[in-house]
Amino acid sequence: MRRRFHRLRRASVMLLLLALVSLPFVRIHGESAFRFDISTLRLLFFGTSIWMADFFIILIAVIFLTFLTLFATTLFGRIWCGWLCPQTVLVDATMFVEIIRLNKGNAKIIASWIAGILVSAVVTSGLIGYFVSPYDIPQVLRNGGMHAQILIVSFAVLVALIVLDVIVLRRGFCATVCPYAKMQGVLFDDRTLVVAFDAERADECMNCGACVKVCPVNVDIRKGPHMACIHCAECVDACTERTAARGRTSLVSYTFGIAAHRGTGVRINVLLTGVLTVISLVFLVYLAASRMPFDVNVLLNYTEAPIAGEGSMTRSYMLSLRNMAATDLVLDLNVAAPFGEVRVFPDRITLPKNVFVSKTPILITVAKPSVPTQDPITATLTVRSSQLNKSVIRTIYVMMPKNN
Repeated sequence: MRRRFHRLRRASVMLLLLALVSLPFVRIHGESAFRFDISTLRLLFFGTSIWMADFFIILIAVIFLTFLTLFATTLFGRIWCGWLCPQTVLVDATMFVEIIRLNKGNAKIIASWIAGILVSAVVTSGLIGYFVSPYDIPQVLRNGGMHAQILIVSFAVLVALIVLDVIVLRRGFCATVCPYAKMQGVLFDDRTLVVAFDAERADECMNCGACVKVCPVNVDIRKGPHMACIHCAECVDACTERTAARGRTSLVSYTFGIAAHRGTGVRINVLLTGVLTVISLVFLVYLAASRMPFDVNVLLNYTEAPIAGEGSMTRSYMLSLRNMAATDLVLDLNVAAPFGEVRVFPDRITLPKNVFVSKTPILITVAKPSVPTQDPITATLTVRSSQLNKSVIRTIYVMMPKNN
């Protein structure tokens, strides 16, 4: 297939750009599929709400992504830069801006800036949607106030930065600003995947310069690997077209190391980072799966006086509830003690979704203990969600009236 890598990259660019801009508009259970909600300080992640109290999961996720980055970079080099990086995606998707900018004439220069501003405004709208729901933005602007001012200022600043990136920096961002590009020089070794010119077949090169002409960062791959190369494989396509006409294979290709050190890419550092990546992923999945979607704390309600009866005691308690699930929860309450009759009222509570703290009073009555006692009776309160098949157990103490 002619220009195989070029076509694949164009398809990936369009899909990634579409996902980047449209993801904030996707809803699951009435909430954004992926968004950090600033007002409630929670991360919405594809139907799951991760509150600040559970941000240790985010820490493990960061550790997993760190190991994954080390593994992918050591093995596959700058594949991320050429195929998946948002900067590359944005620059590739705005090639028309560069074409307009390179033409002479005031009208075309003005058109370049207008096109850049429009693209930047669309991308900024998508980026803001990762922090404020796009469906809430019109209401925020209508209400005015500080929230609207912050939203407007944030939008203007982001548009200005993206315009600067799209029109001025472009590929220069990778060589001057990007910290990941600097880190790659430390992680590369002689068997990292690179786009390389086969020096052993240098006598077959026609010196047509096609590989240089199509390079987006102006690298001459025939002179050896270069730090600015983003492994986009445009030079591979260009060389393939020229050499195919002569019935030969391309002189430029993806390879694990340059000609003198070619291999499979498998080595100790790759295996080590790969194992650590898998371990951290398994741990992350375990934490996410075992995370309790609701939490309960029980405190004695000192504002309500105890009610003493004939051999019984009723005390008021305050339940502090957190619903971290994406749906409303129906919680069943059950209380048990080693001796005596124990009742709780109410025995069922409906907890709305995304409620960080909900205070609910309950009454617990201990009556007719089978063993006389003046010590506090230890009871166990079980709060269960049948729909999630999960329970939280808390210990409470009830002081019985003194025997005469």
